[in-house]
Amino acid sequence: MENATLTTTEFAEEVRRGLSSSPKYLQSKYLYDQKGSEIFEAIMRMDEYYLTDCELEIFSEQKNTICRDFISDAGEFEIIELGAGDGLKTKILLKALLHQGMDFRYIPIDISHQAIMQLQQQLASELPQLKIEGLTGDYFHLISGLNGSKPKIALFLGSNIGNFTYGQSVNFLQQVRKVLNEGDKLLIGFDLKKDPEIILKAYNDPQGLTAAFNLNLLTRINEELEADFNTANFVHKEKYDQNSGAAKSFLVSKKEQAVRLEKLDMSISFAENETIFVEISQKYDEQMISEHATEAGFRIIKNYYDHRKWFVNSLWGL
Repeated sequence: MENATLTTTEFAEEVRRGLSSSPKYLQSKYLYDQKGSEIFEAIMRMDEYYLTDCELEIFSEQKNTICRDFISDAGEFEIIELGAGDGLKTKILLKALLHQGMDFRYIPIDISHQAIMQLQQQLASELPQLKIEGLTGDYFHLISGLNGSKPKIALFLGSNIGNFTYGQSVNFLQQVRKVLNEGDKLLIGFDLKKDPEIILKAYNDPQGLTAAFNLNLLTRINEELEADFNTANFVHKEKYDQNSGAAKSFLVSKKEQAVRLEKLDMSISFAENETIFVEISQKYDEQMISEHATEAGFRIIKNYYDHRKWFVNSLWGL
């Protein structure tokens, strides 16, 4: 687990930087504190949030093929999952690999210590034969320490790559490439471009869960940085550009107001209708996916689609 003081300091400095910028923004990785992770798990169970069902379908119906495509020999290897969460979908692959008699170690990484602890406990109960080593922290920091001699399969599922801008995503994938060796692979999830109404309902649901997820970040700032955000004075908004494929989430100030952040010794003013950019959820087409693979130094081995072709898990190699 990362040093708690360092994590708090990083959070404070990134909040300071984001709220002092024009336009204002907050880093989406900080959405996933314990409460945020719980809300996101509820979001994944919504009918409107199609991404989970699509990836579950791919893994459930194509798990044996995917596992065979992972490793061509019987030697020991490592599965490193970046942003593991509750491991709901990954368990399908882990069970299939164990059933096929594969010798591997599972290394889930997540920014939420609580999520990693719960995942390790669940897997110890459900799959006692599984070798597991959970790591907590920002995988941009941890990934550099994961290089080694054993063959590796890196997992980056759930369209987590869509939370980066184009430049950030290529940079991230290049960092992943640096810790992989010849013969290693990366399985990565991409949400595909589709009817804008389907996408907007997933990120601005009628139940208000996605709004609560984003507003919870202001609550976290209140608790950890002694701020006085009134969440009732902000509203969640979602925009989708079907040409670029960018779905963007904002928190919008409902009125002119000022917020005090005691631990940062600063006050922030908001104009009526001023926005805080919170998250991008990029949607892709096949050309964009191919360009990402090429720019990051990978080659596409195989694509696995759900039956509607709303989502793809793409297996890349070196």
